[in-house]
Amino acid sequence: MRRRGGVQGLVVASLFSLFCGTARADGLADLTAALARLQGQMPIKAQVESKTWRREGEGKAAEEDSGQALVAVEGGPAGLQVLYGKDLLAKVDTEQRAKAKDPNVKTPIGFALGEMKATELRSMVSAADALSREIEEAVFSGEKMDNYKGKPARLLSFTLSLDKVPEKDRKYVKKFEGGIEVWIAADGTPLASHFHFDVSGRAFVVVSFTQKTDETRQYGVSGDHLLLLRKESRNTTSGAGEKVDSKIVKTLQLQS
Repeated sequence: MRRRGGVQGLVVASLFSLFCGTARADGLADLTAALARLQGQMPIKAQVESKTWRREGEGKAAEEDSGQALVAVEGGPAGLQVLYGKDLLAKVDTEQRAKAKDPNVKTPIGFALGEMKATELRSMVSAADALSREIEEAVFSGEKMDNYKGKPARLLSFTLSLDKVPEKDRKYVKKFEGGIEVWIAADGTPLASHFHFDVSGRAFVVVSFTQKTDETRQYGVSGDHLLLLRKESRNTTSGAGEKVDSKIVKTLQLQS
């Protein structure tokens, strides 16, 4: 009896393992289905804030500046509308007037506002399309069980190819590594993602360069919208004796 029970136990364990393996293997399909249903057609209102930091150079010679900007966004069947507040526009105008008098004057608010392009704002209030394009351009490399904010989640991994580098620049690239990780809920809804790449090479024989990008994203859902609640991007580039570090944080807050 113990032997038969042991055999039955092995069969059950094997079936359980097979079932779990099948469920994990469907993670990409679940993510694709979730992105398809979260296309963001319903009206939505939100505020998007951009905080930027940038440093050029190294040591005592380094120059830093930072800025902050807030805009209101409304999305719906008619498209995307962006409202720039009166105070914000006044500050931008002040910066531009100062810049006209002295080209060396920094424009931190203008810098932060420059990160509020239409494509960026759209991806904040309707993030499904942008994430879909990214994973379509990548190669699915695996799935495993993981945790996100202390709760069970499935982690999907994708590998980026050299195609992310403009074709005219690929001949200069000596090293390229990149990937995307996406944490999804049981129904495939994205919870968070991590985008990163590291590229280096040499141009014109003597000029070496490197670029590193690391971006973390946190998602949420409102109606049929996949929202990008927070995106933090860090970027480092160096070449020809110059080095630039930057950090950009965008956050979204729903409005009634």
